[in-house]
Amino acid sequence: FLLLSSCSVPLKRPATNVHQEKIQTHDHKTIEKLYNYYHHWQGTPYRMGGLSKNGVDCSGFVYLTYRSIAGITLPRTTGQQMKIGAEVSPHDLEPGDLLFFKTGWYTRHVGIYVQNGQFMHSSTSRGVTLSRLSEKYWREAFYLAKRINIH
Repeated sequence: FLLLSSCSVPLKRPATNVHQEKIQTHDHKTIEKLYNYYHHWQGTPYRMGGLSKNGVDCSGFVYLTYRSIAGITLPRTTGQQMKIGAEVSPHDLEPGDLLFFKTGWYTRHVGIYVQNGQFMHSSTSRGVTLSRLSEKYWREAFYLAKRINIH
């Protein structure tokens, strides 16, 4: 639809449509950057404290992703990352939003929302991977979403 509407744009469009197109274009670019970065790291094993292709933990992967695709230096730990940004409803997620999970009594996990209910993260069992928020484990562990302006 977006492609067709961009080929047959009326001479005068309402301001809200222009704003929506800009958001959708920005989201598309962000999604593309996120997937490209993910594919570069896909399968990298989980390693607590790691920041390399030899192993990376969840907050390290988020830290490296933001630094690489947006030039933003986030805090290094999940606990510190939870303290920044604006809280977002899980129903209003946008590409690049940080997702936080309670995976144990004192344990937290972080990932980055991509699109269509998918997020990328460094999993202890699968390394850098994509998962779905609809999966029972992640749905039940979901705690908080935060937005960092990456545009």
